[in-house]
Amino acid sequence: MIDPVILKQAVIDNVNQALAEDVGSGDITAQLIPAKAEATAYVISRETAIICGQPWVDEVFKQVNPSLIVNWQVEEGQFVTANQQLFSVTGCAQAILTAERTALNFLQTLSGTATICHEYAKLVKHTPVKLLDTRKTIPGLRVAQKYAVTKGGCYNHRIGLYDAYLIKENHINACGSITNAVNQAKQLNPGKPVEVEVECFAELEEALAAEADIIMLDNFSPEQLIQAVERVKGRAKLEASGGINKHTLVEVATTGVDYISIGMLTKDCRAIDLSMRFEEQNLKGN
Repeated sequence: MIDPVILKQAVIDNVNQALAEDVGSGDITAQLIPAKAEATAYVISRETAIICGQPWVDEVFKQVNPSLIVNWQVEEGQFVTANQQLFSVTGCAQAILTAERTALNFLQTLSGTATICHEYAKLVKHTPVKLLDTRKTIPGLRVAQKYAVTKGGCYNHRIGLYDAYLIKENHINACGSITNAVNQAKQLNPGKPVEVEVECFAELEEALAAEADIIMLDNFSPEQLIQAVERVKGRAKLEASGGINKHTLVEVATTGVDYISIGMLTKDCRAIDLSMRFEEQNLKGN
């Protein structure tokens, strides 16, 4: 899980950067609306989805104008249907219009991530396997997307290059062997999880002998995964990875591996279609 302090700071930083690139020196179009005009707008989903991103939406309106009042009609992580109202926002009409696009960008993107994760998690809910995300995230939105993954019912792999080891072929070649790589990792950063990617059974045995915490089975067939599970018998956690999609997921999940990592959970997400509408009222101000 993501540290709450890291999450809170990510929300603030993400919104600050997003508003800077969109608003810049000022929203010249919103200036067409009288400064004293107030309004209420509401956002609906145009399709079924898992809603995610409320902290980012709230922060957008807060940074644009702290007096804006946001009222949510759904919970974070809730399944919604087409034309369902998600939230309303009341206050300065100029500020609402300025914040609209940035707020919806966060909500539609993170809801898209949560929704695809929900779809994958539902396929394997009859098994004990945990579906993991990867580092294949939108640049600048690593924490945000990994947060959305959990709201969709999947789990986080390492957050970045700093919180856990994932020793791959190039690392192994540089260190001379799997054994050397694992030993060095444990000496350099005791207590950090050490995972090793292997491509054959010989490498699997070496990773086991080196006492890796997790072993990633790269592009193993379902039959090979079953054999690997039998060989390991609880001596390490096993993770299946490589080219796994909706069509092959269930077969892999039933092999007995502990984890399946899937890059598509974050890199292939489609933004959810949302719409903001203003209530019928006079926006000319006083």
